[in-house]
Order: sequence, then structure tokens, then C-alpha cells
Amino acid sequence: ITGATSGIGEATARLLAKHNTDLILCGRRKDRLATLQKELSAFTDVTTLSFDVRNQQEVKRSIASLSDRWKPIDVLINNAGNAHGLDPIQTGKIEDWDAMMDINVKGLLYVSREIIPGMTERQRGHIINLGSIAGKEVYPNGSVYCASKFAVDALTRGIRMDLNPFGIKVTGIHPGMVDT
Repeated sequence: ITGATSGIGEATARLLAKHNTDLILCGRRKDRLATLQKELSAFTDVTTLSFDVRNQQEVKRSIASLSDRWKPIDVLINNAGNAHGLDPIQTGKIEDWDAMMDINVKGLLYVSREIIPGMTERQRGHIINLGSIAGKEVYPNGSVYCASKFAVDALTRGIRMDLNPFGIKVTGIHPGMVDT
């Protein structure tokens, strides 16, 4: 689970742990990862990876560092995401735009790229991409965020087509606003 240290990612980790699902929790905040690992280890086996999904080399290095016991990943939950800025397009900040595209779109791609080869080799797996209702409808002052979430939806559909011959499921979940 990427973005496992808060919001939907953390809630998902808690739920899956109670169902005895082994977990690889990923996030940038090592302290939160450690706290969550300690808590959820009472229910299941948990390991953590601390990396920023925006950094392709960091993603690659972190996932490659997994021990053989953790390498066969059956389910990938691409949850890491963010919304920066609520400015109209004419006054929007490029730094906010870059952050949203880098995390919401490229981060999903970087993590998926590292996990998919193992799934295709094993001919099984499930990728779950967290989008947003903003990937289905546009709202004022949200053009770039909405575009990033529309991209998540398009990627989910395209990845599903590419991986269908391998028996890999690809699902998109598009929730509304969540208090994180």
C-alpha cells in the first residue's frame, strides 16, 4: 500500500491487517510507518518501505531491497496522492502542478512498473489504483488536480487492457472527498 501513513491508505492497512493479510506499508514518513507497523504486527506480518513515489530511483531501490519472502506481491494498492492548491488556472502555482502530476500520475507509474513484471511472470495479481471523483467530473479551481485524476482513470483502463492477457486484475476506485 503506497501512501499508507494516513487517510485511505492507513484505513486500508488497518482493515487488511485485521483480516490477516500480510502488508508492505509504503510512505515518506518513517516515524508513522514504524508506529503503524508496530500496531498492526499484532494481527499480521508487516514490513515497511520508506520512499517518495516521485523519485523513480528511490522507488526502484526500495522495492528491490525487499527480501525474497516479500518480493512476490499479489496486490498493489496505488494510494499515494495529493491535492495542492485551489487556485484558478491563471494564478496557479507551477510547484503545485508539478507535485500533483509527479505524485498522482508518475508515482503510480513508477511503483507499478516495479511490481508488474513479477505479476506477469506469475500470471496473477491485482492492482488497485485510487483515483477520485475528480477524475470523473471537473470543478472550478481544480483543473490540474482533476487532470491528474482523469489520468489515473485512463491509466487504470489502459493498464487493465495490457495486463488482461496475464490474468491480472486492475481496479480503479474513485472516492469523494476524504478527511485526512
